[in-house]
Amino acid sequence: MSGGPDLFVICKSCGSEVSPYITECPYCGNRLRKRAPKLDRAGRAGERSGRRTPSPTLPRLRRGEIPGIRHDSHPYATILLVALGLIGALLWRTGLVPLGDLVAQGHPQGHWWRLFTAPFTYDNTGYAFVALAVTAIYGTLIERRHGPVAVIALFLLGGVAGTAITGELRSQFVLGGNGAALALLAAWAMQDLLTLRDRREIDGDLLGTAVLAAVVALMPLATPEASWISDGVGLLGGLLVGYPLARIHPG
Repeated sequence: MSGGPDLFVICKSCGSEVSPYITECPYCGNRLRKRAPKLDRAGRAGERSGRRTPSPTLPRLRRGEIPGIRHDSHPYATILLVALGLIGALLWRTGLVPLGDLVAQGHPQGHWWRLFTAPFTYDNTGYAFVALAVTAIYGTLIERRHGPVAVIALFLLGGVAGTAITGELRSQFVLGGNGAALALLAAWAMQDLLTLRDRREIDGDLLGTAVLAAVVALMPLATPEASWISDGVGLLGGLLVGYPLARIHPG
């Protein structure tokens, strides 16, 4: 009957009738076929097709990309800010630039550039480590969520504006980026605070964020050059900027 499977095949070497589903003759060992036939759903033997179905291919991975994970752009703005902070922590120690030319005290008058150099200058290693670490963490999170412009704007708001307002209100030496770090932290936390207000689950760690915020905010106790006023400006400015950012670009 046509279309049905063969019951047996004849070995060309010894002439014996053998099963069509074996590759070698059990009587003489003659090779009958290269591989066992493929069975279809009805149990019938069928020859393998010489045409292979192409397997799906994936595009080549970018440099630094992990398979199965979407590639995120590098936080270049955050890297730049942290690098400038490291330079500011070391530059005046080399003697190339006096510390007094980098920090701010009172109204800057003709030395307006000190408002921009002071947030990147540190004379205390612990202060530098805490402020730069928080800047790196939350700057990266903000940059990946909202882009580099938001990071720069928040840093200027908490760091430069905080230093300027401190100089207008008090005549003290001001240095370091405690206000800038708090601005970035507060802006990132605003998204999760709004999510909690709506009684939805959050992915971030607000408890750890609160601990880091307290450590940065208390830096004026460890070094008098860290400004309480910069703390307040950075925290308030971060919340005010973080609210519209969270509404425009929800996480």
